[in-house]
Amino acid sequence: MCGIAGFWLDRASGDPRAVLERMTDALVHRGPDAGGATYLSDQGVGLGHRRLAIVDLSPAGAQPMTSRSGRYTIVFNGEVYNFERIRTELGAAGGAYAGHSDTEVMLRAFEAWGIPEAVRRFNGMFAFAVWDATERRLTLARDRLGKKPLYYGKVGDCLVFGSELKALRRFPGWNPSVDRGALTAFLRHNYVPGPCSIYQGISKLPPGTWLTCARRDGVLQLAEPSPYWSIEESSAAAGRTPFPGSFTEAADELERLLRDAIALRCIADVPLGAFLSGGVDSSLIVALMQSQAQAPVRTFTIGFAEVEYNEAEHAKAVAAHLQTDHTELYLSGRDALDVIPRLPDMYDEPFADSSQVPTALVCAMARRNVTVALSGDGGDEGFCGYQRYFLWRRIWRALSRLPAPVTKAGAIVAGAVPEGVANALMRLLGPVLPTWIPRDAAGERLHRMAQLARHPSPAALYRQLISHWTEPEQIVIGGAEPAPRPLVMADVGDPDAYTRHMSIVDAATYLPDDILVKVDRASMAVSLEARAPLLDHRVLEFAWSLPTQYQFQGERGKRLLWEVLLRYVPRNLVDRPKVGFGVPLDTWLRGPLRDWAEALLEPARLAREGYFNPAPVRAYWDEHISGRRQRHYYLWDVLMFQAWLERQVAS
Repeated sequence: MCGIAGFWLDRASGDPRAVLERMTDALVHRGPDAGGATYLSDQGVGLGHRRLAIVDLSPAGAQPMTSRSGRYTIVFNGEVYNFERIRTELGAAGGAYAGHSDTEVMLRAFEAWGIPEAVRRFNGMFAFAVWDATERRLTLARDRLGKKPLYYGKVGDCLVFGSELKALRRFPGWNPSVDRGALTAFLRHNYVPGPCSIYQGISKLPPGTWLTCARRDGVLQLAEPSPYWSIEESSAAAGRTPFPGSFTEAADELERLLRDAIALRCIADVPLGAFLSGGVDSSLIVALMQSQAQAPVRTFTIGFAEVEYNEAEHAKAVAAHLQTDHTELYLSGRDALDVIPRLPDMYDEPFADSSQVPTALVCAMARRNVTVALSGDGGDEGFCGYQRYFLWRRIWRALSRLPAPVTKAGAIVAGAVPEGVANALMRLLGPVLPTWIPRDAAGERLHRMAQLARHPSPAALYRQLISHWTEPEQIVIGGAEPAPRPLVMADVGDPDAYTRHMSIVDAATYLPDDILVKVDRASMAVSLEARAPLLDHRVLEFAWSLPTQYQFQGERGKRLLWEVLLRYVPRNLVDRPKVGFGVPLDTWLRGPLRDWAEALLEPARLAREGYFNPAPVRAYWDEHISGRRQRHYYLWDVLMFQAWLERQVAS
């Protein structure tokens, strides 16, 4: 796990090695163990690296690393988990190894099979740049699911790339503008969806792709990203060859795959542990880790005094049953609030998933004891776990049974009910309503349902369901959302098939741009490597081959994950409503964060900066502060951009 940065200069200017060192110095948090090592080719290609030593801690694992033949030179961020198996497959080809790092095995694989075929054989999380001195070609590549980040683009006539934008900002002549289309999309999603970045002309390399750059007739030519693996094709192929066995046989196969995925991810020459929330995903990962470990696994949980946000007691009970070496830390509101000023530097791009705060805290706690931590990320996308899938099903069933005029009229009536009235009715009727109906913020939810009812197609309904600002063009001055990714929501008639489809779309969008960004930046900010066994591509491809009744049943997802977990943990320890990994933003914005937010949302400031229309933003702020409506999630999007913008101006 490291940080990489580099360039291909159009022409020599200044001291390119000094530029490269400045770029990599910006990534010291990603690689505190070694830095300053650079590679410069006679063609103007520069490769820089910061090292977080995980496998082969000796100088033999240092980068940039050049193959024995001298043809390939690589800088690499991440891990290729199956490197020992690839090394065995390669046999004696190329002679003796200098060390036992995965980087050296990658270079041998490039020599033996070429870059495209080698990458297809890698099982891991990675972003790398490889210079081919024979073909005079630079290749950038990113892992299948997008666990590791890689930004690239042009500054003048030069190609620049790096693990984070802060490295690119160190390149001479850097002066890009904010991409207002990306900002508009950010307000809808609370993250900047790839391949956009917040800057015009700078892109994120899409997951599962590579691109090449070569000089033709003296001009640098950058190819379009080319996929070597895609969620669309892999999920479709898995669906064409469905798993033929029984439910029990499917659970056996999933357990086998996960045990192997975890074993691969436990290869490290540094202390290793796991995050444990007490939920199904993290509990399953820890259970399978502990079943293969020779000593108690180190597990980490944070707790909050607010009961509605606290899962620490549940995690403690699971840890006691599994006999892990468990560490828990109860945090005050002050602890969480202290993280917020660091978020713009930590995330380096506007990012507004509020669970970034507890994620940063648990990563910092774990890093005091270990250098690698396994997580349960990926269970919701792979095994249909998000409650919004089942909320969509309930809403769509109701809408599809009613004539369109009735639905439209109902939406108008529901939208006209004051939130205070709806909240009072919920308090009165709550005891006799079905348990799946949320009791909190009833008025806001009713108005949201009224909005959803106006969208007659399954795809439009789901888009509304996952949106924050539903009309962000009205907020961003000069903003227009970019076209959606090639993977779009199809209107599938069968609700079961469409539920699966939503989870696949989330795996291609929400997973790499929200969940994995959140964990990567929070963990790397404290030099911690996070590994996610549920995102082994073999596990996902198996999940996509399952019959829908193995994935979910009724209103509950992750059916097969539950089946495997209950082989290790009693049901009473884990079977409970999901709490989520959040913080009380609503009350914080009315209390300890009020002055901070007020300064960032001051109307004259918004008008002067020229990104947001002040009137609707201030209207939401006034509604939230007064307590008339809950607007914290919308406001957090704006505040995270404002805090990021302030940091860019200051630096």
